[in-house]
Amino acid sequence: MFYLLKVVLMPVLLGYSLGLNDLTVSAVELTVHVGDSALLGCVSQSTGEKHVTKVDWMFSSEEHTKDEYVLFYYSNISVPVGHFQNRVRLVGDILHHDGSLLLQNVKETDQGNFTCEIRFQMESLVFKKVVVLNVLPEEPKELMVHVGDSTRMGCVFHSTEEKHVSRVDWTFSSGEPAKEEIVLCYQPKLRAPKGHPQNWGRFWNRVNLVGDTSRNDGSIMLHGLKESDGGNYTCSIYLGNLTFRKTTVLQVILKEPRTLVTPVALRPEILDGNQLVIIVGIVCATILLLPVLILIVKKAYGNKSSVTSTTLVKSLENTEKARAEKHIYSSITTQEVNDEEESSGKSEATYMTMNPVWPSLKSAPTSPPDQRSTGGMAKTEQAF
Repeated sequence: MFYLLKVVLMPVLLGYSLGLNDLTVSAVELTVHVGDSALLGCVSQSTGEKHVTKVDWMFSSEEHTKDEYVLFYYSNISVPVGHFQNRVRLVGDILHHDGSLLLQNVKETDQGNFTCEIRFQMESLVFKKVVVLNVLPEEPKELMVHVGDSTRMGCVFHSTEEKHVSRVDWTFSSGEPAKEEIVLCYQPKLRAPKGHPQNWGRFWNRVNLVGDTSRNDGSIMLHGLKESDGGNYTCSIYLGNLTFRKTTVLQVILKEPRTLVTPVALRPEILDGNQLVIIVGIVCATILLLPVLILIVKKAYGNKSSVTSTTLVKSLENTEKARAEKHIYSSITTQEVNDEEESSGKSEATYMTMNPVWPSLKSAPTSPPDQRSTGGMAKTEQAF
């Protein structure tokens, strides 16, 4: 009875769930960048001296409806298959029930679920663990900084297992056929960077380890950059018998000088080349077109003046005509004589009809002087 209770409680305390034929561990998530390496852990916590007979790694994603094999281990032989071939290998210690998988050069299509299954000899239960892999875009492999600035160079080994970093090395190569220079060498047991002074060279007192090695982070910060610091920096993180490497290309450029923009500084640039030709052309065109513009303005002004003068003359003529018409009239003398009146010898009244006359200015002076009075009025004749 006690043995049966022990068999039932142990998986529960370890975070496992029991099925009919398997023992499943809670799924874990791991986030990596394209091109990185990832350690997918799969360690059984069984305390018994059981012999592992088979290890299978399978992959599934939303794009693939069926599971596909990544790697299988049987009879001390591990075989990677599918499009994971040449990118995966079994790195766990099988004797200690460790079937961990190392995935290198991660691709975007690797995002999905990786399932590990460990089978033991003379055991019906199967240990199962799922790793959910999230893949982010690739981090820049090249950095460009200015002389005198500081820069951070990252180096992280992604793992689901708490592997202890045993060593972190950073080396530098300028690309020329020369020996590599040691930038930094760190060993956690010593709690401080360690290296021979002659090997540190020009990086002495200019580099610091800023990553958290407890999380497999060996990032560094390089200060006071010089133009000669441009080159390839390679990071190596050691976790037991595992080694993770990453190379970063650093380009160091000079800062652009700050110049004040002044008219004196701009004058040589304006008078150089095509700009001088353009300015001379504009000046010449202005000189040639100036007389033409003056003639056009004068002509337009002259036309306007003539039109105004003509309008004024016509207005004056119309005024003179109106004044002449007001005072010039023609007189017509009429005499009606009746036979009876003649016989009676009586005189009648004289009737005068005034009709307007439209004389021209030229004909006015030719009128007989005897027909005009001093007041400009026509004489009247009486009939007797």
